[in-house]
Amino acid sequence: MLPYDSLEGAELALGRNFTVAERFWFSYSAHKSDYILYTHNCLFVFLVFSLVPLPWALVELYWFDAVDRFKLQPRVKRSFPELFKCYKDVLHQFIFVVAPLIAVSFPVLEWVGIRTSLPLPTKWEVISQLIVYFLVEDYTNYWIHRFLHSEWGYEKIHYMHHEYNAPIGFAAPYAHWAEILILGIPTFLGPAMVPCHMTTLWLWSSLRQVEAIETHS
Repeated sequence: MLPYDSLEGAELALGRNFTVAERFWFSYSAHKSDYILYTHNCLFVFLVFSLVPLPWALVELYWFDAVDRFKLQPRVKRSFPELFKCYKDVLHQFIFVVAPLIAVSFPVLEWVGIRTSLPLPTKWEVISQLIVYFLVEDYTNYWIHRFLHSEWGYEKIHYMHHEYNAPIGFAAPYAHWAEILILGIPTFLGPAMVPCHMTTLWLWSSLRQVEAIETHS
C-alpha cells in the first residue's frame, strides 16, 4: 500500500510528475496491501502455465506431420486426453502446492526488501536485475537438478517429473510436491540477492515459467 493520500501528494513527495506507468501503478496499488499485490503472482503463474503451452499443444494435435521431423523424439504424439490429463494434474499441484506456497511466503519477501513504492524501476534496472536472476537461477537449478538425478533424488522425488518421458509444455511444472518446493529456491534466490520492485518480481515469475515451458516443448 502506497503511503500517499493523493496523486498530487505522491508527485510532490517524488519531486516530479509521474510517468504514465507510474500513474497507472498509483491508481491500481494505492489502496491495496503489499500482500494482495504479491499474491497476484498466483494469477500470473496460472495464466502462464495455462496459456503459453497452447500453441505447442495445437501444433501437436493438428500439425504433427509438418513438425515431426524437427522433434527430438519423432513419431511420439500426445493425444488430447493425454494433454488434458497433464494440465489437470498440474492444476491440482498449483492449487494445493504452488498457490499456498506463494500465500505463505510473503514475510520472506518483506524481509529481503521487495518493494511496491514509487518510483517504478527504470527499464535498465529491470533488465539488469532479470539478467542476474536468470544467471543465478540457471546455475543453482543445474546443481539441484543434478542432485535430483542422483539415485536417491530420482527414486524418491524426480521420478514423477519423468513420467512424461516425451516432454510437452504442459508437463514443465509437473513434479513431486517436494521438487516444486526445492526448485522454488533457484527462482527466489536472485530476487533475494538483488531485491526488486514488485512489478519486476511479477515479470520474473512469469518469464521463469515461460522458460520452463519452452525447455519442455
